[in-house]
Amino acid sequence: MWRSNRLPLDQRGDNSHLACDMSDETPDSLIPYDEIVQEALRAVVGRVLGEVEAAGGALPGDHHFYITFKTGAPGVQLRQDLRERFPDEMTIVLQNKFTNLRVDDQGFSVGLSFNQRPAELVIPFAAITAFVDPAVDFGLQFQAAEVEDQPEAAQTSARAAGDNEPVATSEDGSNVVTVDFGKKK
Repeated sequence: MWRSNRLPLDQRGDNSHLACDMSDETPDSLIPYDEIVQEALRAVVGRVLGEVEAAGGALPGDHHFYITFKTGAPGVQLRQDLRERFPDEMTIVLQNKFTNLRVDDQGFSVGLSFNQRPAELVIPFAAITAFVDPAVDFGLQFQAAEVEDQPEAAQTSARAAGDNEPVATSEDGSNVVTVDFGKKK
């Protein structure tokens, strides 16, 4: 068996392992940590939706999902009237009335009804900006995806049931991923 006769870093006589740059500037990383974390957290959304798909579209208990996405992001497919109504961002609710949930490695598709008109949406995971399960106070917030030919418009959202009231709109422009594991009170 190979053994090192070197002491662990914290037991060495020198403190060279404690040296660090104490400047206020953060060095540029050559490793894209933000992208890696975003991808991993979006995989959580994929796994959750995949489990719902595997259960035949049945949501367990009181679980339901608010999913916010950029309507102009690459790969997003929705009816033209919905794209015009929500030119920037849209929030859908997967709760009682959705059909044909299909999930793959890149995203998901789902059938919803807007003002009693059926619509099939295709949403890549990269387009998602927020995923919330209010039944258990769980939420994820993501950096916005790059948008194709996005007009300058106010952020909008809609309920899958077709209500005209906004459900949730929030974007502060930061590069922070928010993970909320708070317990419901």
